[in-house]
Amino acid sequence: MTHAVTYEHIKTCKQTGARLGIVHTPHGSFETPAFMPVGTQATVKTMSPEELKAMNAGIILSNTYHLWLRPGNDVIKEAGGLHKFMNWDRPILTDSGGFQVFSLSEFRNIKEEGVHFRNHMNGDKLFLSPEKAMQIQNDLGSDIMMAFDECPPYPATHEYMKSSVERTSRWAERCLAAHERPQDQGLFGIIQGGEYEDLRRQSAEDLVALDFPGYAIGGLSVGEPKDVMNRALEFTTPFMPFDKPRYLMGVGSPDSLIDGAIRGIDMFDCVLPTRIARNGTLMTSEGRLNLKNAKFKRDFTPIDEKCTCYTCTNYTRAYVHHLLRADETFGIRLTSYHNLHFLLNLMEQVRQAIREDRLGDFREEFFEAYGFNKPNAKNF
Repeated sequence: MTHAVTYEHIKTCKQTGARLGIVHTPHGSFETPAFMPVGTQATVKTMSPEELKAMNAGIILSNTYHLWLRPGNDVIKEAGGLHKFMNWDRPILTDSGGFQVFSLSEFRNIKEEGVHFRNHMNGDKLFLSPEKAMQIQNDLGSDIMMAFDECPPYPATHEYMKSSVERTSRWAERCLAAHERPQDQGLFGIIQGGEYEDLRRQSAEDLVALDFPGYAIGGLSVGEPKDVMNRALEFTTPFMPFDKPRYLMGVGSPDSLIDGAIRGIDMFDCVLPTRIARNGTLMTSEGRLNLKNAKFKRDFTPIDEKCTCYTCTNYTRAYVHHLLRADETFGIRLTSYHNLHFLLNLMEQVRQAIREDRLGDFREEFFEAYGFNKPNAKNF
């Protein structure tokens, strides 16, 4: 079968083994490794589609669970699909809703048929199954859909994780059977297994046998230490097909993007850049800073002298500090723009370093400048 989403390998970094590639979708192609801005409710918070294009976002992510609740997948289908609804003509990935079910709802009951839980906004009883998750995403019309999986907590026992992995594999088969638009929507499987090498291998082998057009690694960046996440990537990616996209879910800190790329990951997403922007925290080439700090009141320099984004080109730290302290929405727009641009530009630098076979050197240079190499360095 010809898949709607395909991966084209361009180059492997001789220094690190990182991959440079292109993912092709029905709404265009994007280079990898790539960071995907998160537009949970059919919008990347405070950003317009035109601004996202200006900062060269090749693909964005939207959330199945939230769009199901409001405005409803039926409304978006009637509008002609998510691309038309939100005026975005580039690729869109939708998650399955599984993570939100397990993270937002305290009252959930996992059964073989699916998950019974309560609406996190009003307490209404809801039910989400592999078939329902596929129906919603088919209605949304995203380029890349995600299979419905269980996202277990960290830490979890080997016994619990084994049962969860086996259920996720069974649900993956049901997702494939229920997927009604394979000709124009690619469905990715999600590899689970926590920190356990044998279970990650089992999950990967189960899903690869089903021939998904792409594969995600789930259940990481959920509270485990960075070294645990990196080890899990190292023993998982060898079991993932070389000729298909590899997606690490929910990861967006600069160090993890670089370390993930070195370990063979092609796609990343996270709410981090816009979430911390709303609190006044900025990523810069010399580390992070909080513009709400009083020391920036009379700082008339750009947020980052080396940054070419709209914010840094036009406004000073003092001005953005004033907007944030005054609770002006424009301040959050400016900080969000900068952080998104920073990560998208970081991935372009990563891709260029792969082209030049120097990603390992780039990592050391970036970590030194950002402050990751300092003793007791804080991360996001």
